[in-house]
Amino acid sequence: MAHDPTDFAAELGRIKLGETDLNGVLRRVAELARRTLPGAGQVSITLVRDGTAYTAAHTGPDALRLDERQYELSAGPCLEAAATTATVEVPDTGGDARWNGWPRYAAEAGMGSVLSVGLPIQETVAGALNIYGEPPGVFDGEAVALAQAFVRYGAVALANAHLYDSTATHAQHMRAAMESRAVIEQAKGIIMGERRCSADEAFAILTRVSQDSNRKVRDVAAALVERTQRGPGA
Repeated sequence: MAHDPTDFAAELGRIKLGETDLNGVLRRVAELARRTLPGAGQVSITLVRDGTAYTAAHTGPDALRLDERQYELSAGPCLEAAATTATVEVPDTGGDARWNGWPRYAAEAGMGSVLSVGLPIQETVAGALNIYGEPPGVFDGEAVALAQAFVRYGAVALANAHLYDSTATHAQHMRAAMESRAVIEQAKGIIMGERRCSADEAFAILTRVSQDSNRKVRDVAAALVERTQRGPGA
């Protein structure tokens, strides 16, 4: 078990963003936390986007179930940690009455200790690393400090993955937009040649067919280009 924070950085640095997506990075971070943090029985990662919280990665069913119970209650250590970017400790779930009784629910699930550490990822995305331990009091001062160090390194990895994922998605959208524009221009050229009309009139024809057939302009254009390329009688 790694107790040196630099080991976290080395492990996280081995994640190759071009070989996995954001969800894959989240799973790797959660699994690494479970393997390396003292007292960790199960681990999950909560993300909050546009006010909606969800579990983006988890290492076991109990972690997922306990997270989702917090979302149902709109209260719990993972939500508090995500909202405040702070560390929230529940040393003994059986004797804790916070968050509308959620700790008792965790105790009944066999998790006596909970540690949630705020996970800053990106301005529009908040998060928390949630560490569930079976015995009460399993997270001592050293364990808390190590979890906080892990989160500092993990936040960098996740921020990079989020940026990479956003950039790749933007590039895909740009490519699709350029392809759509190209096929629409081809279709306009075909209509202009057949109808002896202007570019604006050709686009108006495409738009009218799109509306009448309840299809996207790009799909109408693609069908026209394909039909023309096949030739008469094809």
